[in-house]
Amino acid sequence: MNTDIKEIEDRLNDIIQKNEDSVKGYKKAAENTENAGLQNYFWNKAKERRTFLVELKTSTPTLNTRDKIDGSTAGALHRTWMDVKAFFSGDDAEAMLEEAIRGDKAAIEEYNEVLANTLVPPSLSSIIRRQRDWLMQDLERIKTLEDLR
Repeated sequence: MNTDIKEIEDRLNDIIQKNEDSVKGYKKAAENTENAGLQNYFWNKAKERRTFLVELKTSTPTLNTRDKIDGSTAGALHRTWMDVKAFFSGDDAEAMLEEAIRGDKAAIEEYNEVLANTLVPPSLSSIIRRQRDWLMQDLERIKTLEDLR
């Protein structure tokens, strides 16, 4: 196999895995909060990331992308940390939101790393850029809401 194609597949699978972790993490956050507004926000974010996954996987049928959604070990550890944090903080909605923000910032970094690779096909690059921009806009909206409090 061409090493350039393998590198692109690996990078794409990194983003797919990050989104798998996000889907599970947002579901976990929704389960760990009793704040109805925040719970709804987390469920919507989980659906959004599921859409990102489908979009990424169907955009490159010739590349070898992961079919099974299972996430990473690091993601599983992060979700466990969210459980522990929720338990000891007494369902601190702000702490949960901060964890979600931290995860989105990490996802944006991952997207930027893939976009820096000039070998990524333009059609895939366009999807990745659009998803990254969506995440960045969402973080700005959250920041604006925090500033209004």
